Amino acid sequence: MSKSAYSYFAVLLAMTCAVPAGAEQAADHPLVGRFEASQIIDYTTTDFDEYVLLTRKYTGSAEWGEAGKEQYGRTLEGKVTRITYESPNERTTLEVMRAYEEALAGEGFEVLYECDDAECGGRDFSQAVIPYNIVMSENHEDQRYLAARKQRPAEGDVYVSIYTVKAYSTGGERKNRVYTQVDVVEIQPRETEVVVVKADEMARQMDESGSVALYGLYFDVDKATIKPASRPTLDEIGKLMADNPELQLLVVGHTDNQGGFEYNIDLSKRRAASVTDALVNDQGIQRSRLKPWGVGYTAPVASNASEEGRAKNRRVELVKH
Repeated sequence: MSKSAYSYFAVLLAMTCAVPAGAEQAADHPLVGRFEASQIIDYTTTDFDEYVLLTRKYTGSAEWGEAGKEQYGRTLEGKVTRITYESPNERTTLEVMRAYEEALAGEGFEVLYECDDAECGGRDFSQAVIPYNIVMSENHEDQRYLAARKQRPAEGDVYVSIYTVKAYSTGGERKNRVYTQVDVVEIQPRETEVVVVKADEMARQMDESGSVALYGLYFDVDKATIKPASRPTLDEIGKLMADNPELQLLVVGHTDNQGGFEYNIDLSKRRAASVTDALVNDQGIQRSRLKPWGVGYTAPVASNASEEGRAKNRRVELVKH
């Protein structure tokens, strides 16, 4: 690779360098690494925690804290690693961000959102993305941000937040240095307990209340792709329709409140359409008997403030039509 403004970047994944005294346990994350000649100045890791990944321009108040951030991104749960780097003062935030873009692309990450300066949301964005670092959160005029995801079906997805800024207002030797915050969230895969409602139970609930909520239909994260574990529930819906030839159904998708309103409406509609397609193509149900629809997070059955509540809200309902 030629030596250019972006050519430092092959070293990001491979290089190792000393860390400051008192930070002996600190280390680069193996999937992300560091910018050339940067030094770790802060390091924390938690085996399981909640983390809000910003995925759009932040127009809220920094005073809202973590709760105010949720509507601007995705709330994740998993192993959280946070590393702060200090780079030599001759570097720029553009150099650093281009380095990480290239390194992450080489590792198979997809960019979910990126911005710079006022496009990110100004001072409030800097304090929202890294509220605990006074050097970085008070210097926002030359800020750049990137959020990315690497899908790993077997090991669990990995999300990365890269935030870099030049510390103009910091005095002494640290003035004009570039600081970079690298946050990595590793989603812990969990064994899925397949929840199957039998056809006769579906019929009973619809006779009583007009609908039945199903939690045995599983989708890839943020996608409408149905997972193989959904097959038992699809089989039971097929049996329900075969046993009741006059039955017509609304197939209604529901989501939690993670992400924007329009995004979740679209996601719920696409998931309902995927279930309908599976019933038509695999179960032989006439398409005229099924109408897919999606309502996003407009009809929760539990609070979205906890993962348990959000799990209850992510469902597909069959409604007598």
